[in-house]
Amino acid sequence: MGIRKAVGAHGKAEPRVEFDGTMWKIRSYEAATTMLRARHRTTQAGFTAEKIPRGYFRKHPILISDGDDHDAQRREVARYFAPAVVSAKYGNFIHERAQALVDRAVANGGLRLDEAALNYSVEVTAEIVGLTESSIDAMAKRLVGFFKQPPVDLAAPAMGRTRRQWAQAAVNGLMPIGRFYVRDVRPAIRTRRRRRRDDVLSHLLSAGYSTADILVECVTYGTAGMVTTREFITMACWHLLTDDDLGRRYAEASQPIRLEILEEIIRLDPVVGHLYRRAQADIEVSDNGCPHTISADDLIDVCVRETNTDPQAMGAAPDTIVPGRELERGKAATGLSFSDGAHACPGQPLALYETDALVHKLLATRPRLLREPAISWDNVIEGYRLRGLDLSLMERSRPAAAGRSTPQRGRDKPQTPAVDHSGLRMTL
Repeated sequence: MGIRKAVGAHGKAEPRVEFDGTMWKIRSYEAATTMLRARHRTTQAGFTAEKIPRGYFRKHPILISDGDDHDAQRREVARYFAPAVVSAKYGNFIHERAQALVDRAVANGGLRLDEAALNYSVEVTAEIVGLTESSIDAMAKRLVGFFKQPPVDLAAPAMGRTRRQWAQAAVNGLMPIGRFYVRDVRPAIRTRRRRRRDDVLSHLLSAGYSTADILVECVTYGTAGMVTTREFITMACWHLLTDDDLGRRYAEASQPIRLEILEEIIRLDPVVGHLYRRAQADIEVSDNGCPHTISADDLIDVCVRETNTDPQAMGAAPDTIVPGRELERGKAATGLSFSDGAHACPGQPLALYETDALVHKLLATRPRLLREPAISWDNVIEGYRLRGLDLSLMERSRPAAAGRSTPQRGRDKPQTPAVDHSGLRMTL
């Protein structure tokens, strides 16, 4: 089966738990899950969360909030991302958008997958969040702008940035946020102030969130839904097109088996490679019976690539893709790719579902891989970027469809066959 593709000068398997004088490095799945599940004893330290000013917000953004407030926020939005809701409420929309993308690619004779996946993932996320009053293409470009940031080193003073770099980070962040607010968020807020809908933005308005609160939540959901899923789609397709046996098995399988394959792919090649927490109280973790005490105020780095290939948690051949891997109770098939504990990603069911919807339809056209993607690394989210994965669909092109435009919401939607939603399930 397949082996890891996102490789580079990243990480080491040993020692499994260590303190290097500035932060804890945790590569043991057992120790990592103990720490992540230590409720109310850690706070978010990744994504430069500790440098985000909190006095401007009536409610702390879900990404950086902790404790009871965070738990309440998660309960409130969970219903929009629950597996049953994703399939029943948004399943047809997701499959329509995936089919429209594939139809355009067939008509054009090919596509660059990472670019197509960007707009697709933004469109799906926008529908659920409620950012439906602006151009998807333009919104996607604005969201991409958030990630043009100077590098960070969380263990270094001032996170390793000079004053000039922090100033540049502010400019690079605030300008796209301003455009995102004016072009995307404000029109959506105005529409929902007049009439609520069943989406995240309407919920935030009804819950009394301020405009600043709503903006930050939309940035969080928009960027998370775009970045991780875009890379996941590209990585999954790359694996399936370069491993004939795996690709054939996926193409012929029912949805539950396809999801098992996707879970293994993201376990082996997690989009976000490190999870950072700040201890707020002493935490006892153990690995192989060896105890370690993480002291209050210590910085913690969960090395996701290493925890996800920990043989003591993942069993035989942890460095390869083994769909349906037998795991002990309490161990997620995706490893820690979607985190764990209080900050476990609520969008996991959505990410798996929309990735499967697009990749399965795309592989049904029997595409030919023209160019494998180049890998680079995003310092802010500690994840990989895949760019330049080109596919040819020339053998299946339909010239008569060349003039077909993308169906718009509410009109000219393509008819799609009945969708099997039975395979989606929560794996957190």
